[in-house]
Amino acid sequence: MPNDPLFWALHTLRSSYVIHLGGEDVPLLAHWGRSVSDDTAAELVAAAVQGGHRRGWESVLDGREEYPSGSGLRFVEPALAVGGTVRWQFTAAEHTGGALDLRFTELTTPLRLTLHYRWSATHDVIERWASIANDGAEPVTLHRAGSAAWCLPARPGYRLSTVHGRWAAETRLQQAPIPAGQTVIGSRHTTTGPFHNPWFAIDDGAATETAGEVWTAALAWSGTWQATVQHLANGRVTATVDAGPAVLGPGEEHVTPKTLGTWTDQGFGAASRGWHTFVRDTVLPTDETRPVLYNSWEATGFDVDEANQIGLAERAAALGCELFVMDDGWFGKRISDHAGLGDWTPNPDRFPAGLDPLIHRVHELGMRFGIWVEPEMVNPDSDLYRAHPDWVYHTPGYPRHELRQQLVLNLGRPEVATWLHGWMDALLAAHDIAFVKWDMNRPVTDPGADPQWARRHATALYDIFDRLRRDHPHVRFESCASGGGRVDLGILARTDQVWPSDNTDASDRLHIQEGFSQLYPARTMTAWVTDAPNFLTGRQLPLRFRFHVAMAGVLAVGGDLNAWTDAERDEAATLIAQYKRIRHVVQHGDLHRLRSPRTSTAPALAYATADEVVVFQWLDGHRFGEPALPVALPFLPPDGTWTDTDRGTIHSGSFLAVHGVDHGLRRDHDSAVTHLRRTA
Repeated sequence: MPNDPLFWALHTLRSSYVIHLGGEDVPLLAHWGRSVSDDTAAELVAAAVQGGHRRGWESVLDGREEYPSGSGLRFVEPALAVGGTVRWQFTAAEHTGGALDLRFTELTTPLRLTLHYRWSATHDVIERWASIANDGAEPVTLHRAGSAAWCLPARPGYRLSTVHGRWAAETRLQQAPIPAGQTVIGSRHTTTGPFHNPWFAIDDGAATETAGEVWTAALAWSGTWQATVQHLANGRVTATVDAGPAVLGPGEEHVTPKTLGTWTDQGFGAASRGWHTFVRDTVLPTDETRPVLYNSWEATGFDVDEANQIGLAERAAALGCELFVMDDGWFGKRISDHAGLGDWTPNPDRFPAGLDPLIHRVHELGMRFGIWVEPEMVNPDSDLYRAHPDWVYHTPGYPRHELRQQLVLNLGRPEVATWLHGWMDALLAAHDIAFVKWDMNRPVTDPGADPQWARRHATALYDIFDRLRRDHPHVRFESCASGGGRVDLGILARTDQVWPSDNTDASDRLHIQEGFSQLYPARTMTAWVTDAPNFLTGRQLPLRFRFHVAMAGVLAVGGDLNAWTDAERDEAATLIAQYKRIRHVVQHGDLHRLRSPRTSTAPALAYATADEVVVFQWLDGHRFGEPALPVALPFLPPDGTWTDTDRGTIHSGSFLAVHGVDHGLRRDHDSAVTHLRRTA
């Protein structure tokens, strides 16, 4: 009928997202949840139109609008703010397959808005972003240019889940009721930052790991960002995701980063598995199984030279490592963190014939070669800084703040970005380097007057990565920023894995890795086995326990192998061989978090494919000498039989689902890994 509201139903694998055009000519959410037919979607829209009302000081738009502006009949946190009144007029919709673009023009100013939606029938993730164009002759400042607002229905008891932290304590999961008003998370630290990761989940307070409705969203962006969750008086919740201001010159268009959302009624575990599948299938540049790497940092620190690196490579190869990564200290005058950043040529005293003799020896040992760099940084004590002191971020007339004896290069300047890409391109072209650990160890503190500096930095960084990957397709990259300071879906579209934390204490990592797994799959998570006592916590944990924690991700070794005993090296070789037998399940399988380290001293998890399961169990501080309880595997189908490939025992799927796996862990920091294979 002509008077029926215009609506669009977006159908994903297991959910539907229904929006309609409201009376203010703006898109409003009618439904985000379980799958519905188009006919039911029309009924939901009709109910939303009839149910829209306000009382007193409330707005009919608040908590429903897909992209609220900061003016008119709306009082929620805006997605778009231009410093004046904004009133959109709907002009067109382009709806083809898994794409929807809604187009609007502003009533009195030469601004155009397009809201973009993308989805597929093979995942439950909806991608959203906005494009704002200036068709006028004068520049327009977008004080806020958000990617989208995510709206949820009115429910009692909403709870917010986030992952928070700091250096060496990243991605720790926290859950709390959403109070009335606003809850803001974000980062002003140049990168996504270690303090909050750009992900959140909202449930009605009753969801568990295996049951209940969960709405969750993330931002694919590696710069400054903010997410504002607002619990309204009408019981609705809206979450606005934003990556900072923008300035539009005449004829320019600003495209926001993507925000992605998903819904499930099967709990937090299903939400994570949905994210993991989406990231593996559509975000990561490759689907390769990650190799076991060795990193030299804890063994040598800055005291790097050809001889000691070759010695470590020989020991790493004997353990079964497949990739040798030389860390900091190989270039310029880099004998400490006081000098050398910016001078990216091998130190002639340490590598008199350059890097090739070391690379050649690593290859002879059957490993690939990788290298550490920190390209966005410069030490004042460097030839680069002496030649180009104006290349760093600074506010004219004010002193420059140093952190870690270093400054940040202004990638927003084209000549700086060109220089950075040039030396990286030359390094990779001149040497057979298969892996780059890309670090960033401080935020920007003196950006100057440009309101778009953080956006320009992230955009230039993305461009450099994209060009390097195009020209050197064999090179794999790892993102690192003092640990987990740059971990997000934006950087993972350009890198193969990330370094979640500088904290390698296995007990702490159980918590860090649990939070990390809410959004990111195991194949992206580098996990090192380092020396005991741990450099940060002083804990003396068994080598087996340290390995079993790291084996739940991309296994790596980072200890001083020269100081390990023969028995430790033999045990490490055995465990690395075990990881190689199971890593296809860990890196490509579905994660099931079975017992949380936040609530149990015996945490456990499993990775599963159709025919194989790998179960990890840890006893992390038991009480009263009581053994860890068996770990049930309720996700297994009841039919069929499964064989423990190490112990040879055979059990039915029904037995494992009800009783589970029991290794009788009894002592502090006992641990076990069980590999089950379906045999019938």
